[in-house]
Amino acid sequence: MSDIRAFFDEHGYYHAKGVFQPEEVAALETDFDGIVHQLAVSGEAIDATWDGGETDKIAQTGDMILHTHNVQKFSRTWLNAFLNQRFLDVAEVILGPDIILHHSKLFQKPSEHGSPFPMHQDWPYFPTNHDSMIAGIVHVSDATDEMGCLRVYPGSHKLGRIEGADGRRKNDTLDRYPIENATPVECQAGDVVFFHYFTLHGSMPNRSQATRKTVLCQLYEGHDQVEDGNRHPDERMVLRGWNHTISRHKAGEAA
Repeated sequence: MSDIRAFFDEHGYYHAKGVFQPEEVAALETDFDGIVHQLAVSGEAIDATWDGGETDKIAQTGDMILHTHNVQKFSRTWLNAFLNQRFLDVAEVILGPDIILHHSKLFQKPSEHGSPFPMHQDWPYFPTNHDSMIAGIVHVSDATDEMGCLRVYPGSHKLGRIEGADGRRKNDTLDRYPIENATPVECQAGDVVFFHYFTLHGSMPNRSQATRKTVLCQLYEGHDQVEDGNRHPDERMVLRGWNHTISRHKAGEAA
């Protein structure tokens, strides 16, 4: 396991292959599709394509991406996924023994017209006091470069916080890291890609004939906490170990 931590520390991401077995992936996909159907019939099938000029550079008219937060609130199968021992064993090597779920989010990139995400860092959306936040992308389907898989700049987490790096506006620093030159991280269903929230990342459009299905969860270390005043959903759910910063007030606080 020490090689996982060494790779992550050097490159800012780690591609964990085969974390979920085929029968587990099948169950996750069934519930993934069920969530998508429930969103559709409820009228909450929201296109989460980012606005702004950075998206316009790599998107086409008609591109879309379906999204919702917190799949574990829809499905016990997805809660089980975040409690999966193999998943948490890799997360523990990176974060340590105390692992807190901040939130999860479903992304479905439809075939041919799946929206891209420009290069960005995640920290502007939910900064934490100790910058321990990482993401884990659970691949429910394969994800090739043609399907708009994750792209990263290895080692870019060492840049630290880049002001204005949310991907929705022009940024002089991000201009030096064009998405076309980023490293594609192609995955098979069942793989998980972990990356630090400083790591520059994005994805190109899905122009393939296949739908790309992923669920991303944000995790942070049990001594860390989201900075005061941030209104992004924060589940504060202990997946392993202990939440050292929780209080009676925070435990009952609405997101």
